[in-house]
Amino acid sequence: MNKPVRSEKAPAPIGPYSQGIAAGEELFCSGQVALDPATGELVGADAAAQADRALKNLGAVLEAGSMSYADVVKTTIFLVDMNDFAAVNEVYGRYFEGAKPARTTIAVAALPKGARVEIDAIAKR
Repeated sequence: MNKPVRSEKAPAPIGPYSQGIAAGEELFCSGQVALDPATGELVGADAAAQADRALKNLGAVLEAGSMSYADVVKTTIFLVDMNDFAAVNEVYGRYFEGAKPARTTIAVAALPKGARVEIDAIAKR
């Protein structure tokens, strides 16, 4: 049975989707951009700052699903500019210690609210 996961520490969805869905021993986290959970406004002047906020938002959803970054097995990073790849990698590396999750990074034309970075994740107990 699929169960929606919600955290007040992460921004409310801006569309018809859940922040996360727990399915058995897995948690599927929707993509997070750098929205301030309190205001719903985009924060961070550059891709590194936005990646940091997006990862904090993702961490809040993981926590609400009784998981942590250590449980993440796969992420996808969406960038509007691949020139931001190294800066985002530097921030991303601070959140994942030990075995790093599998990952895909994709260049996209645009992201919601004008964000430069979006990150989603799959975690498993």
